[in-house]
Amino acid sequence: MQERHHAPLAPLTTFRLGGPAARLITATTDAEVIAAVREADDSGTPLLLIGGGSNLVIGDKGFDGTALVIATKGFELTGTRLELAAGEVWTDAVARTVEAGLAGIECLAGIPGSAGATPIQNVGAYGQEVSATITEVVAYDRRTREAVTVSNADCGFSYRHSRFKADPERYVVLRVAFGLEDADGLSAPIKYAETARALGVEPGDRVPLAAARETVLKLRAGKGMVLDPEDHDTWSAGSFFTNPILTDEQFTAFHARVKTHLGDTAEPPAYPAGEGHTKTSAAWLIDKAGFTKGYGTGPARISTKHTLALTNRGEATTEDLLALAREVVAGVRETFGITLVNEPVTVGVSL
Repeated sequence: MQERHHAPLAPLTTFRLGGPAARLITATTDAEVIAAVREADDSGTPLLLIGGGSNLVIGDKGFDGTALVIATKGFELTGTRLELAAGEVWTDAVARTVEAGLAGIECLAGIPGSAGATPIQNVGAYGQEVSATITEVVAYDRRTREAVTVSNADCGFSYRHSRFKADPERYVVLRVAFGLEDADGLSAPIKYAETARALGVEPGDRVPLAAARETVLKLRAGKGMVLDPEDHDTWSAGSFFTNPILTDEQFTAFHARVKTHLGDTAEPPAYPAGEGHTKTSAAWLIDKAGFTKGYGTGPARISTKHTLALTNRGEATTEDLLALAREVVAGVRETFGITLVNEPVTVGVSL
């Protein structure tokens, strides 16, 4: 276990933003993680958990407590069962499952961050979500002070949500187990229309695993969603806002405002989201509200590749980023009557 004091946190995040931590601990085993968490809880010290840092917006003043970097390692593949330590690099783990000929998470390639974060957010992209393959999550329960195994059914998964996100002060994810599929080197059925078009197949078709992964990586890179230290479009948290899910009544009101602002022929994106609910596109809302690719003149701007990504152009502060985020939220609300919700976790700040 490594310990530092007054340690910078910005280099540990994909935004490269945020002030220092009073204390920074790096834990490489589950036992070290649990010991650090227990010590913080026993002393009443605020605790910040850091994995890959791809979903964090840390305030410029930093964190006056213990920041715990979970750097545990462990990739165990038994048949079609995969178990990952929370600190494993997610995109590397995806690559290894593709190499092993197992399907189920190949379209989640290129997502930055650690394996332990995936069940918290119910990470998803290009037609796949981890909730479809996670079988169980091993976590330290800070309330009962013991490690617990949570089955998929008890994880409370929904769109970018889980019981772990609902009660963030209670659970520390230690390991995640997945049930994958041996489909003779083929992917799971391609669900996302953009991916199918790029592959030249129909939705529902299967393709070679490597082709699915490589296509998703190319699509993500084209939107600035694959980390590249030389490309400021990737100095982001990926999608900064979640796609709004509206009730039938809310969608009717939204649809009317679209017609008012954009004309009678305009039709907003609409996707089924459970009985009585419709999901629409946050990227579409942002763009149509006037916040196009590359929007902004300061050190924090919308990505030149994707309207959902807010980026640090190299000299931004967290306040610069939040000012841009607030401007976007206010503009979308004024135009369409929808309040966007940030996907990254904020530390010491809020929109």
